[in-house]
Amino acid sequence: MGDRASNGRTVVERRSERELVVTRTFNGPVRLVFDAWTKPELFKLWWAPKSMGVPILSCEMDVRTGGSYRITFGHDASDAMAFFGKYLDVSPPSRLVWTNDESEGAAVTTVTFEEQDGRTLLVLQELYPSNEALDEAFVGMEDAMPEQFEQLDELLITLSASE
Repeated sequence: MGDRASNGRTVVERRSERELVVTRTFNGPVRLVFDAWTKPELFKLWWAPKSMGVPILSCEMDVRTGGSYRITFGHDASDAMAFFGKYLDVSPPSRLVWTNDESEGAAVTTVTFEEQDGRTLLVLQELYPSNEALDEAFVGMEDAMPEQFEQLDELLITLSASE
């Protein structure tokens, strides 16, 4: 069905006109993987793809159903880019759903976490308002997501070791 890109263990696939799905199994228990998505001090360590060379300036997350988040990227405040939205569903440690309110054609993101023998199967689904909005997003996601997930895997090794 349409475009599918696989990079190592990260699979980015377009499942319908408006839906993008990214899957990967991480070497870490579900609790640690969930923490990495919901604790700002951990999230900051892996979310920005290093190849872009744009650091995260701030990361505020009120992770609860009805809570909000705001993440800013940039070298300083003058060139900062912000991503923000609301958490629609927070069910630790198995599910997160949030809105991406920074642009008109933004998706609603659902991430599920499933424990499998001490590892975690993560499925990220983005549902866009239109086919065009997904077309636009897919291009960047294909490269960024695998890199972000590599970085998360590296972080999990460190976290597991320090337990």
